[in-house]
Amino acid sequence: MSEPTGKYSITMPRDIAEAAKARSGHSGLSAYVAAAVARQIERDNLNELITVAEAEHGPITDEEIRSLHDQLTPARREQTRHGASAA
Repeated sequence: MSEPTGKYSITMPRDIAEAAKARSGHSGLSAYVAAAVARQIERDNLNELITVAEAEHGPITDEEIRSLHDQLTPARREQTRHGASAA
């Protein structure tokens, strides 16, 4: 069962609204905007988590980021290869 919904009035620049409407497809503008807001909330939550972790453990270094990127890149390629072969 889906979450209950409410009707809200928002204001945004016309060009952004028109671009969103053009991209929303069959799901409609409301679903498109709801998905965008949900993604922003996820990003805000992640940023808060990073802030807390850095306060406790210190900032993440560029070297740590590169190391994790180097570990994730082959895993993503492998996942993409398996996803393509499963289709």
